[in-house]
Amino acid sequence: MLETALAALVAPEGEGGGRMLVFLVQIVAIFAIFYYLLIRPQKKEQERHQEMVESLRKGHEIVTSGGIIGTVVHAEPDRLTIRTAENTRLVVDRSKVAHLLEDEESQGSGGQGGKKGGGKKERKAAGK
Repeated sequence: MLETALAALVAPEGEGGGRMLVFLVQIVAIFAIFYYLLIRPQKKEQERHQEMVESLRKGHEIVTSGGIIGTVVHAEPDRLTIRTAENTRLVVDRSKVAHLLEDEESQGSGGQGGKKGGGKKERKAAGK
């Protein structure tokens, strides 16, 4: 079986072996394109998000994936307790944190840096 496949790859052009080689090269090229355009960037984003979630600690202002904005008041290995208002506290799973709001403020006036939502200053200005 393997010998037949190898013979088809090295067969002269007149016998159709060249077509098989071209087909295999195209399939490999398609997988390479998918890897570099889709899979690799997604893995990097997942790693970045995991590092951010692991670094969360008391005092960080966060946005959850549900859109809830709050400040971390207690951190456990798998959960965070966040304060969303004066006397309102919620317990959320660490993996449901979308991003930190403090990161945007520390970047200065360079815009939002590709992140969703706004920082404290932007929310205060919008609330006036």
